[in-house]
Amino acid sequence: MKKRFTEEQIIGFLKQVEGGVAVKDLCRKHGFSDAAFYTWRRKFGGMSVPDARRLRELEAENAKLKKLLAESLLDTEALKVALGRKR
Repeated sequence: MKKRFTEEQIIGFLKQVEGGVAVKDLCRKHGFSDAAFYTWRRKFGGMSVPDARRLRELEAENAKLKKLLAESLLDTEALKVALGRKR
């Protein structure tokens, strides 16, 4: 599914609700569901824009490290199978 809103926009929506705008009105105006809003609030609540950018960078780095670890474990297992295990 294509991501429609950036983290900066989402944080702006959260700040509008903190400022007194009703959730239903905000959702209707910008075209997203209440469920999406509450999911965003759980993920981005209390964050500022630089915090959200840092979170995105950390998630990308974490995904890269997980991929490297999986490849390393796969290589290790392949070497063990190819060379035969000593008992």
